[in-house]
Amino acid sequence: MDHAEHTAASIHLPFFSIIITSYNRANLLKRALHSLIIQTEKNWEAIVVDDGSTDDTHIQITPYLKLNNKITYIRQVSKGCVASKNSGILLSTGKYITFLDSDDEFTADHLATRKAIIQKKGVDFLHGGVKIIGSPYVPDRFNYEKMIHLRNCAIGGTFFIERKLAFLMKGFSAMSLGHDADFLDRVIQSGSTVMKTDLPTYIYHRETQNSITNNLTGKKAIQ
Repeated sequence: MDHAEHTAASIHLPFFSIIITSYNRANLLKRALHSLIIQTEKNWEAIVVDDGSTDDTHIQITPYLKLNNKITYIRQVSKGCVASKNSGILLSTGKYITFLDSDDEFTADHLATRKAIIQKKGVDFLHGGVKIIGSPYVPDRFNYEKMIHLRNCAIGGTFFIERKLAFLMKGFSAMSLGHDADFLDRVIQSGSTVMKTDLPTYIYHRETQNSITNNLTGKKAIQ
């Protein structure tokens, strides 16, 4: 491929790759997908990683797949939250990778506001900006018996990661809790340009009892 062909190919790559992991959350996943489809920023692709769901996830979201060819659906043998995110990263083609948990949602301007910040500031990694619905307290990653406020936590759904950086970090590390904070720690240690925003455009639903931080006793981390 010569330079002109490479440049033309790059132009057609999406700005954002949105990775959505899901396990037995058909109805909630539809809400998440709806919030993605109505984004004012249209330069994106989405990768839905179905982590071995036993409900009717694929049937429920088929209308979204038929109406929007920017959404890719893959089903894998159940591997858990971290492995599912890493599967999505490997399949991504966007300049920046971000996430949408299957029980959360975006406000309509979420991607547009983040794109504006990224382009103005030239950051490698952007995070923050969340509206919490439900309990703002989660277990401390170093002591599950201790509860801490989410304002002191890294919330992975708000991450926007330059694709090359995501691969440099080799994705998320396998752990029951705290893989988002671990990733952020490693990014900071790498010397990458990191920025935090307070624009509350990621809607984090904490009223769902089977979220990973509400259910640490199960054998598999639930997305």
